[in-house]
Amino acid sequence: MVKSELIARLAERNPHLYQRDIERIVTAIFEEISAALARGDRVELRGFGAYSVKRRGARMARNPRTGEAVRVAEKHVLFFKTGKELRLRLNGELPAGGSD
Repeated sequence: MVKSELIARLAERNPHLYQRDIERIVTAIFEEISAALARGDRVELRGFGAYSVKRRGARMARNPRTGEAVRVAEKHVLFFKTGKELRLRLNGELPAGGSD
């Protein structure tokens, strides 16, 4: 699902809201999550999962083509851990429907 599909689905489920307002809400949520992760904060969505940023230190690697040693700089990567409810739904232990 892409962002536009999410907005369309939310608009279908909430006909009393304008689609442009739903788009603003979804964009604001994504921007706030991105800003929190950029600050190094952890973002937890109960029942869905938690996003966090992990640091990968600098290291020496090998170029697979030449075998030459290459220095890889330190970087930060996004890490996602599924929540219990989502994990249960993915494994068929809870109905996939969801609450309205």
